[in-house]
Amino acid sequence: MIRVRRLESGDKPGAARWDAFVAACPQATFFHRAGWQTVIAEVFRHRTHYLFAEQDGAIAGVLPLAHVNSVLFGNALVSLPFAVYGGVAATSEAAGQALEDEAQAIACRLGVDHLELRNVKPRHANWPSQDLYVTFRKEILPDLEANLLAIPRKQRAMVRKGIKNGLHAEIDTDAARFFALYADNVHRHGTPAMPRAYFEALQAEFGPDCEILTVVGADARPLSSVLSFYFRDEVLPYYAGDDEDARDLAANDFKYWELMRRACERGLKVFDYGRSKQGTGSYAFKKHWGFEAAPLNYEYRLYRRDTVPQNNPANAKFRLFIEAWRRLPISLANRIGPHIVRNLG
Repeated sequence: MIRVRRLESGDKPGAARWDAFVAACPQATFFHRAGWQTVIAEVFRHRTHYLFAEQDGAIAGVLPLAHVNSVLFGNALVSLPFAVYGGVAATSEAAGQALEDEAQAIACRLGVDHLELRNVKPRHANWPSQDLYVTFRKEILPDLEANLLAIPRKQRAMVRKGIKNGLHAEIDTDAARFFALYADNVHRHGTPAMPRAYFEALQAEFGPDCEILTVVGADARPLSSVLSFYFRDEVLPYYAGDDEDARDLAANDFKYWELMRRACERGLKVFDYGRSKQGTGSYAFKKHWGFEAAPLNYEYRLYRRDTVPQNNPANAKFRLFIEAWRRLPISLANRIGPHIVRNLG
């Protein structure tokens, strides 16, 4: 018998059992960790449904879900908002199916427009899917020089340029410098910033597994910063921001090399460059590092809509909004932005 149960918020022993399963399950990712339940509920005030399948007294699968209900962007049950990976992580197909059956029952009770599972690998050939996103992952070689030489020549020259410019990296204990660079960066691109409280909550919840690395110039001015997650033998640079002068000084290039260098010295095995939309500058940048794109298999169960949602900047209907957002004073954008971005997920 497989029984599907819920992880209740504040259940520390239950969260410890959940995380022990996630750490051992090959299908699980950093975004399956129980701590996301606290972050999503407390920072964004979304109701969570953290399901786990239990068999013979042991956890056999997990499915983290959050309900995002927005007038602007729709009503959805998602695994998992603010995450690039999600969906079912299970040790058997039966456990995975039981979790999905319960997720669909919850979706129907909530009356959502759709259920979204952000799978790494496909599960349902007959479900509508989203092929906009890809992920970039690459092995970290055990030898430091071999990692540098594995970077294509032109990109390697940019790394050396950053070194020549006297750049160096520091680990930050708070989110202040990171948030200033990040918020300015996304504002220039015309998109709302996450609240600073979100990044502080990530640091508080995940501790050393959530690290901020900031690149400073020879004059000690912060130029580029990245917030990374650590999971098993992987490093995942996830949120980043750059000063306008970062490009000329190659600070962004130096930043990712420094992160890779430190990961190599720690004995990590995988550099996960994260998600990008096909045809974007971010996509091209990661290709220039010698990373190959792999499709992400976001699958949808549609209930009150006929097509897969397109709540992303590539959607032409957001073009005027993006242009208008760029013209807002950044102080105003940072006050308004969290109220918008909480519903994007």
